[in-house]
Amino acid sequence: MAAGTNIAVVIVAARRSDVHAFATFSLVYTVFTVLLGLTTAYVGQALVLEKGEPATVARACRSAVAFTALAATTLGVPAALVLGAADGGTATALAALALVLPLALTQETTRYAFSTLHRPQYALAADLVRLAAVLPALALQPHGAGAARLLLAWGLSTLPALALALWLLLRHTRGAGQDPRHCLRRDHLGRRFAVEFGVGNAGSQLAIIGLGLIANPLAVGALRGATTLFGPMNVLFNAATGFGPPLLNRVGGARRAARAAGTAGGVLAVVAAAWATVLVLLPDSAGRALLGDTWSSAARLLPATGSQYAAMALGTCGLLALRVLRPRTTLPIQLVFSLASVGCLLGGYALGGVLGAAWGLCLGSAAKGAASWLRTARLLGAPSGARGTARATTLPAQPADDGQGHSPSQRSPRGKP
Repeated sequence: MAAGTNIAVVIVAARRSDVHAFATFSLVYTVFTVLLGLTTAYVGQALVLEKGEPATVARACRSAVAFTALAATTLGVPAALVLGAADGGTATALAALALVLPLALTQETTRYAFSTLHRPQYALAADLVRLAAVLPALALQPHGAGAARLLLAWGLSTLPALALALWLLLRHTRGAGQDPRHCLRRDHLGRRFAVEFGVGNAGSQLAIIGLGLIANPLAVGALRGATTLFGPMNVLFNAATGFGPPLLNRVGGARRAARAAGTAGGVLAVVAAAWATVLVLLPDSAGRALLGDTWSSAARLLPATGSQYAAMALGTCGLLALRVLRPRTTLPIQLVFSLASVGCLLGGYALGGVLGAAWGLCLGSAAKGAASWLRTARLLGAPSGARGTARATTLPAQPADDGQGHSPSQRSPRGKP
């Protein structure tokens, strides 16, 4: 529901704005994606690993939500004041984002709190209210609305869902108390998860932001439009990454687990290729109904973006196999090949413009996927004792990169960060 809402938001925004306003909206929305990913890594993914007495878990949930609200307000209010005084449409749009940042990030954190409390129906209820509020709020904006107006409408429409989520949380955790400083402890797992997010996901997002700031904002709009059309694939990647490790641990044996991960990657790659074919054959009228004026620039990128998602399918499942065999091996791959992807993106843009940037992202994803499977093959070829006992310690992973900054993370075998 949350992923579908994010896809719908970008589509409706594209239809209500012209190509220049949507380019600015896409740039600022990418900034939000990075901040959301960082919040999810530092707060949400550490929170879902909380264990202990119900009162302790309830207190941790309330503390995480309070910390998010305070941190986002501390960041957002000064940023809104500084950016609001600056000139330019991008600065104004960033100021609008800063104003609504506490609302959006706090509502996102409540979803992890409800998951930790084993009350996913509360998260679903809030997300349904969010969907019911945000689409009409954006659709009611006049055609050609500026990016700042769209962002304010998007952010303020979070209020009903946030109010419902907070009411449900407070009712379910009555008397638990809260301490936002809980998230600032030196042993807080979020610190490691935030590093993995920065390595694995934020690099390419920040490169796209930089591309819009120093090169051409229209490039961001085209790339965002093309990737938005592959939103259903992101949902599948998230499901594979989130549920894959415990399922692979049940198949028995390292080779069987790797084979199952490879099969899953192949299936997802075929699905990505099929979805890309559907989009390439889509009539222009249908494409414009989805993305408005941005369709013409995004359509040129569909073959490259479809190839990238096929490569991402294999890479995602390659990292899954590594987390089952030896979780600590994923961080070096994320570090090296995420930086390589940024280089491919910028190099591709220098050589071939926006289309070159799209193929550069594809090349980076393919390189990361190949490295993950080569590393898996080396581990499978090593003596069984060299692989250690990592399979028994695999914990639920963070989602793969979905356009909202989620990334995989693990706890060490002894439970330390």
